[in-house]
Amino acid sequence: MKSILHEGWSFEGIVTGSQQSGMGKRNGGVGESIIKIDAAPKARGEGIYPQDFNLEGQLYASVVWSQYPHAKVCSIDITKAAAYPGVVKVLTAGDVPENSYGINFPDQSVFVVAGDKVRSVADRIAMVVAETHEAAREACGLVEVKYELLPVVSDPREAMKDGSILIHPERGDTNIIDKIKIRRGDIQTGFEEADVVVESYYTTQAQEHAYMQPDAGVGYIDDKGRVTVIVATQAPHDDIPKIARILQVEEKDVHLVVPAVGGAFGGREDMQTHHLLAVAAFVLRRPVKLVFSREETTMFTGHRHPFYMRCKSGATREGMLTAVEVEMIADAGAYISSSIWMLNNATSNAAGPYKVPNAKIDSCAVYTNNVMNMAMRGFGAPQAAFAYEMQMNKLAVALGMDPVEIRMKNLLEDGDICLTGKPMPEGVGVKETLKEVALKAGWKQNGTHWEAPQVPVSISPEKRIGLGLSTSYKNVGFSFGMDDYSKAIVELYLQESGQIDRAVVKCGASDLGMGAQTALAQIAAEILDLNVTKISVPVLDTADVPYAGSSSASRQTYTSGNAVYGACQDAVKKLQQTLRDETGELKIIGEYEFHTSAVRPTSYYAPETGECEPHVSYGYTSQAVLLEVDVETGETKILKLWTAQDCGKMIDPAMVNGQVAGAVHMGVGYGLMEEFIQHEGVPQTRGFSQYMFPTVLDMPEEMVSINVEVPDPTGPFGAKGVAEMPLLPTAPAIMAAIHQATGVWIDTLPATAERVWSRLNEKEKSQE
Repeated sequence: MKSILHEGWSFEGIVTGSQQSGMGKRNGGVGESIIKIDAAPKARGEGIYPQDFNLEGQLYASVVWSQYPHAKVCSIDITKAAAYPGVVKVLTAGDVPENSYGINFPDQSVFVVAGDKVRSVADRIAMVVAETHEAAREACGLVEVKYELLPVVSDPREAMKDGSILIHPERGDTNIIDKIKIRRGDIQTGFEEADVVVESYYTTQAQEHAYMQPDAGVGYIDDKGRVTVIVATQAPHDDIPKIARILQVEEKDVHLVVPAVGGAFGGREDMQTHHLLAVAAFVLRRPVKLVFSREETTMFTGHRHPFYMRCKSGATREGMLTAVEVEMIADAGAYISSSIWMLNNATSNAAGPYKVPNAKIDSCAVYTNNVMNMAMRGFGAPQAAFAYEMQMNKLAVALGMDPVEIRMKNLLEDGDICLTGKPMPEGVGVKETLKEVALKAGWKQNGTHWEAPQVPVSISPEKRIGLGLSTSYKNVGFSFGMDDYSKAIVELYLQESGQIDRAVVKCGASDLGMGAQTALAQIAAEILDLNVTKISVPVLDTADVPYAGSSSASRQTYTSGNAVYGACQDAVKKLQQTLRDETGELKIIGEYEFHTSAVRPTSYYAPETGECEPHVSYGYTSQAVLLEVDVETGETKILKLWTAQDCGKMIDPAMVNGQVAGAVHMGVGYGLMEEFIQHEGVPQTRGFSQYMFPTVLDMPEEMVSINVEVPDPTGPFGAKGVAEMPLLPTAPAIMAAIHQATGVWIDTLPATAERVWSRLNEKEKSQE
């Protein structure tokens, strides 16, 4: 046992398929590991984040939050707060030109109006702006609000029933936000053809993003009269129309600056402070700073959607899937945010990366009085992956079949028809990831037959050992008919000889710490045959850099990478023309706007069948987990984890490895300990001291990571995305290992020590 432990973490690369030429020139280009362009100032503590900015004449803001999750606001009295020493203004709904906003639908209020109602404790009543932070905080407690309490609806399964209290009566007679269905083949016939049928009910929890930098920023009017906000955001250009709508100004009069961002993971797709700062600056015409406390960032910003899933899967004795039936219910919380698109994503992933001839999928997102749920790394795919991989592992046990073998029989390949009735695009690398993980973890392959390694049953009377396996996939880029696009501008500065001296890459891709700007610089270095040290990427300022969409959906390397690729080619073409014409120009500008619709157009679900072309591209990951369970306490310790991910082509291997390690960390937390807890709409988790995320001591003692490269011909140099994918299989692989170790299935996340101990005791009592 000790021979495979304490060897540290290792990273390997496996290349399959054809690769484009022109790489490996040792100039810091594609395929090389370089130091991220923003690493040095961050490592020295010199990185400037939004909360670090202080402007002359600056004021300070603090928010008055709702005291209840569901109540009518009868009156708001700001008299005492406005009179508090140092207070400049108490902002309320009356100060906001257009008080509604939202990502998919404007169902949120900047500030709640007296006579309306609060729908969660994250609703804002007012915002105090004062000469000092302390005065603003103190005055918040002086805002007097009279409430009429209303019944709280905190369970989406209750909220969706007829007659339930309506969270948004103005939107109709139901709390159901959206429904999706997929019908493929004949589900009844599919189950009749099955020799084994597995049925289970799964629940997943709310998960906190837990980024280190709290939500913060500064709003002011710049020297051109524009409302300017310095803020951490994933989608600065997309925030502009929302802010312009709130202020009722033209979009050209709104301007965002994004300096260093201290993490996001989906949590900065929604506006947390941006619109509040914009309103304050717009009304007061002075700089205003707002910094949420850790408690505010934890309690009042969105989380991963909890899911409730009923699953039924059938397979023949040979291990071939015959039918899959899934019902998904997602808790949206009090507002839609991105729940509709999240549900689209989860539904398309409901059956996993498998060939399923017969399927029936029903999914819905539902309003509750819980704090709004929103985008988080994986965007609906982790919840779906937990369910479909639990089902695959249970089928393997029921059939007495190896978990690798049953997957290999059913996994998708290029051109296979996916759940929504369309062929998979070229570059499906899921089998390669599973094969590499299985072989590294000790499986033996004999043709199509796979045999798992023998692991010791226990290492002490109370410690049991288990080995589990899982695989998964996720889309790259925006989907379901959205024209995902990005624009890049590349400026070449020339020497007198006409040779390129340096280049500037302008692209509005927000770098959240994952190295997006570095990857774009490396792509430019490769195309321009220029050392990456000669390429600069300016601070993201929406007035100076073009649109690149949100840094989400693992899309920036693919979408913005293609844009930079095209802009560099355009610049080189113009440079060649310039040299031919001997014009002597010393600056060349290349531009390109990449649209995914030009290479792989997608489409939305057909209403009755769900048939559609769902996604532009996909990434794939497989994992195996070796762990020990203390049957006396229920505690689980991961001994070793193997992960293989198909990223198409690694632009920077070190950055890929960093993303893999981060995703596994989040997956371990999702599987074993992380849970944002609410009771009747009131958060019980108030900060990091009450939120159990993994420390270094909770991580696998050893991790082996294999980067598989199966190129997507539409990606830059074959690249796909990788940031989210290694998160997906971690939790179900852990559950499979816990089952092998103890004989119990944990169908509710997370598998805390208490939950594992309870299941073990239930098993013991049932055997008495």
